[in-house]
Amino acid sequence: MTKLAFLGLGVMGYPMAGHLQAAGHDVCVYNRTTAKAEAWIKEHGGRMAPTPREAAGGAEFVMACVGNDDDLRGVCLGPDGAFGGMKDGAIFVDHTTVSAKVTEELYAKAQEAGLNFVDAPISGGQAGAENGQLSIMCGGDQAAYDATEPVMNTYAKLCRRIGDTGAGQMTKMCNQIAIAGVVQGLSEALHFAEKAGLDGRAVVEVISQGAAGSWQMANRYETMLDDAFDHGFAVDWMRKDLGICLSTANETGASLPITALVDQFYKEVQTMGGGRWDTSSLFKRLRKLAG
Repeated sequence: MTKLAFLGLGVMGYPMAGHLQAAGHDVCVYNRTTAKAEAWIKEHGGRMAPTPREAAGGAEFVMACVGNDDDLRGVCLGPDGAFGGMKDGAIFVDHTTVSAKVTEELYAKAQEAGLNFVDAPISGGQAGAENGQLSIMCGGDQAAYDATEPVMNTYAKLCRRIGDTGAGQMTKMCNQIAIAGVVQGLSEALHFAEKAGLDGRAVVEVISQGAAGSWQMANRYETMLDDAFDHGFAVDWMRKDLGICLSTANETGASLPITALVDQFYKEVQTMGGGRWDTSSLFKRLRKLAG
């Protein structure tokens, strides 16, 4: 049994923390909304704490899965932050998708405090978190990663260190860049099929078995055709992630024309009231444009 803390019980963190508790670890959770932590305790057992600092007290590993850069700073730093409660040599594992800049900042502060920091953003969506089948891309010191990998494998199908601090977040940016283009392409294909009078399901049955096949096609085409967009990662969060990608691209000199265009399409989805729709709602945008 390992003493752990988990900070942030959203659609991803809630089941991830549950997997840790089910694996026999001693898990203390913290969530900004206390009711969510209470519900988790009722379902999974374990313990809860009123602040990140108290949750992290005595823990060997502190996992976090929160919203954005400022949320991450909030749970790490300050009088109630986890860094102030962690014991010397403990490892902070960040599963949030944030900028590489804040990752490097918090890594440095962790080092100053005698702590370790691993950036470990995740991919696989809510279903992946619930089924313990996440892909985890990591950055940080090799020794800290090696110590953390067995714990992360509790909810991962693949966990890999890509490089030094920030490499995990940079890899997650690659992930979001690739998804943006694929979802737009799938949306356009289904839209074209509809306008051509084709049966979209029959079309996908055929083309999914060839070079056009993708995870998005396999898991989202039916809900897209059914006009159901509450099955995955929200547009608001995708725009946050793509904003990080585009900002980093400006710093590195990378050219992301498709990503920039799709980001603007998601902005249009937001103006349609679809900020909480899942990312496949790019298809709904095309339907609306076509009338």
